[in-house]
Amino acid sequence: MAALAPPPTSPRRRVQPLLWRLQSMLASYVPLLLMAMLAGFTWWLIKNTPQLETPREKAAPKHEPDYRMNGFEVERFSSDGRLTGRIIGTEMRHYPDNDTLEIDAPQLRAYGKQGELLVADAQRGLSNGDGSEVQLLGDVKVKRYPDGDPSQPPDLELYGEFLHAFVPQQQIRSHLPARVIGMGGEMQVKSFVYDQLTGRLSFSGGGRATFAARPGARAAAPAAKASAPTPARKP
Repeated sequence: MAALAPPPTSPRRRVQPLLWRLQSMLASYVPLLLMAMLAGFTWWLIKNTPQLETPREKAAPKHEPDYRMNGFEVERFSSDGRLTGRIIGTEMRHYPDNDTLEIDAPQLRAYGKQGELLVADAQRGLSNGDGSEVQLLGDVKVKRYPDGDPSQPPDLELYGEFLHAFVPQQQIRSHLPARVIGMGGEMQVKSFVYDQLTGRLSFSGGGRATFAARPGARAAAPAAKASAPTPARKP
């Protein structure tokens, strides 16, 4: 009788060394780790990269003084060195946003070519940066001294609440009512312009005036009328 052969068996799997298996795992997971590290670095870079600032609107400058002066005095001279104007005040504040000067208790003096003096006072004043234009506000008083001596009576006085002075032109004007004393009377005017160089005072908008009568004016009038010749009658 023939002998039976044993059943075939599968070949035994060869056990790989531990070092080889570790190398195989690293080879499989290293790309994933690198991708994760790259993604994390990209997120960190985006988070810490400074963003471009959007353009902002330039803030308007504040109306605040950048310097002050107490007991100040500003003078203006003509090309030949003659003193033409002087601005005096107890305190002056400069505002850089519009280059203006604000003056407390201002006094404006204008000197004419013939030695006449014009003095203007007010409670408050506003001037441009170079002092060529000055606005006087509140209890404005203007007096003109023909001989330049303030101790002598003035020949012209102006009273009002507003005055705009043009220093180089030596001209003052106002669009508000004012009281004028001079030229032998008193006037209430709605607006005026006075030129210091020519001595001309002009009004507009109407007004009211009162003048004192000169002594002997009425007596002279009839005498002049009586002396006037009468036309001859035709026959």
